[in-house]
Amino acid sequence: MAASDRSVVVDIRTRRAVKERAPETPDGPDPLLRTVYGVILRDERLDQDRTLDDVARAVGMSKQYLSEVERGRKEPSSEMLHSVCDALGLPIEQLLTRAVRRITASRRLAAHRPTGTPRVELLAA
Repeated sequence: MAASDRSVVVDIRTRRAVKERAPETPDGPDPLLRTVYGVILRDERLDQDRTLDDVARAVGMSKQYLSEVERGRKEPSSEMLHSVCDALGLPIEQLLTRAVRRITASRRLAAHRPTGTPRVELLAA
């Protein structure tokens, strides 16, 4: 991954970089649905300060499998998605709604972003 393909997440309270991650709105084709679901589930889990192990135990799956789901590497069944959502207290409808919003936002940004233009994102806590 080239340096220009990464975004830095900054905690605006401490003004320090928290972590580096791939952009959620990549140039090119739409992200896979499993990738979008994974990002949403990981964000929800982290917002609740829960570990992979905690959620995986609640669902009855290995934390390695849950990690792969969160990274978009595994395509979970609808039953598995429902179980993870239940463990997080996230209605499945919200998962679906958030996924549609992310994909729609990705398409809008891709349509309006000139190629080669640096991108700046402000993420609030």
